[in-house]
Amino acid sequence: MGVTGKILVLILAIGGGLVYKNVTQLWADLPAPKLDPQEWWGDEAQPKDYEAYLKNSSEVIGNRLSYPDKTIADLKERLNRTLRLTPPLDGVAFEYGFNTDYLREIVEYWRDDYLPRWREREVFLWQFNHFTTDIQGLRTHFLHLMVYDDNKVGKQHYPVLLLHGWPGSVREFYDLIHLLHQSNLDQNNKYIFNVVVPSLPGYGWSEGTSRKGLGPAQVAVMMRNLMLRLGYDKFFIQGGDWGSVIGSNIATLYPENVLGYHSNMCNNMSPKSLAKGLLAEFWPSLFVPSGFEDFFFPKSNELKYLMEESGYFHIQATKPDTIGAALTDNPVGLAAYILEKFSTWTNPSYRSLPDGGLTKRYKMDALLDNLMIYYLTNSITTSQRLYAEQYAQAQRDLHLERVPTRVPTGCARFKSDIMQFLDVQLKDKYTNLVHSTYHKQGGHFAALEVPKVLYKDFIDFVKTVERKFKIKTL
Repeated sequence: MGVTGKILVLILAIGGGLVYKNVTQLWADLPAPKLDPQEWWGDEAQPKDYEAYLKNSSEVIGNRLSYPDKTIADLKERLNRTLRLTPPLDGVAFEYGFNTDYLREIVEYWRDDYLPRWREREVFLWQFNHFTTDIQGLRTHFLHLMVYDDNKVGKQHYPVLLLHGWPGSVREFYDLIHLLHQSNLDQNNKYIFNVVVPSLPGYGWSEGTSRKGLGPAQVAVMMRNLMLRLGYDKFFIQGGDWGSVIGSNIATLYPENVLGYHSNMCNNMSPKSLAKGLLAEFWPSLFVPSGFEDFFFPKSNELKYLMEESGYFHIQATKPDTIGAALTDNPVGLAAYILEKFSTWTNPSYRSLPDGGLTKRYKMDALLDNLMIYYLTNSITTSQRLYAEQYAQAQRDLHLERVPTRVPTGCARFKSDIMQFLDVQLKDKYTNLVHSTYHKQGGHFAALEVPKVLYKDFIDFVKTVERKFKIKTL
């Protein structure tokens, strides 16, 4: 080999080494970052004596928030102003967004049937114990259902934290709460739970921050602090959508507190995971149980669906206050914007139906309960800011997707959800993935759509954790 050949080999060796080093750096696991458990998000300056603040703010206050008749009357008047809705194109159902012919029907039902029964719906919403407490400067709302000692007899008993997402609320979990907390009504059921269901910061009755930087990692710190405030130093987590991300963050940052993490939207957005997902399409039988290939492949269908359904995501991650201003004090627009997600995220085929298939899987009153929470609390803008904070540079620099989550993890996949991840992708992130299931019925809002299926999946996960990790009832 001549001098030129040796130089070429040397250049290739150096170049290959640099590529390998860069790829390794891009894919390598990282240690968990340290987040400040006292980071302050309130409007007022952070107290100098934080310990004294904790003592003075630790009181958990029961609440029964109600809205005056004039607020409901004003909403009814606003719902009368729907005459200028632009008609849909001929032959178009939900393909262009919410069908305005059907929107008129919903508005009429909301105004003429639902609102006259609002006090009845208010009683329904307050059937559980609602509380607020101050966490890191923000008023935090949550449901809290504790099991009486008599009902623990003969039962496996654990705390569980349920986390919602957008455009959901605590209302999504009502049926699931009954199943988790009132299993004493079923003598064959050996499990019962203390249930905590917070409204995320800026959602529902939980106060939003006026400071930049409150992303999903920081919300995870707040949710863990809430559980500690309530006396739970070990607990299970269940969540979807943002609840999946925040729950994963709690499990990653505070594994000592988490008995198990269960999600109906497990994901891993690391570069290594995404590369594996693309490669798996060439040999699907190696990665997917027989009969479930269509959950994942062809990837072109999933990418097309994401492109069609992610417009909201881009605007909320970049201009949340713009779309928030358009929807504030605009109940008809808010209904179209939120309810559309309960159509296409439940089943993409519902786009071809003139009513979006909304009442195929949900009761209209349940959908309007959730909508009323956003409207009455004026939380649409503050809820959407979480998207912008997730993609701010400071949040991305945490690289939590590359920090292994070592707590026992369970992933329930529902076929019509927005996206799906293979076990081979998830195990890079969740090193103790002990429960992995597939459900051919159900979409993004599993807790509201198929609560019994989600409940059974969660209980099966808890049983697996007990068996593999020898945990005992608390």
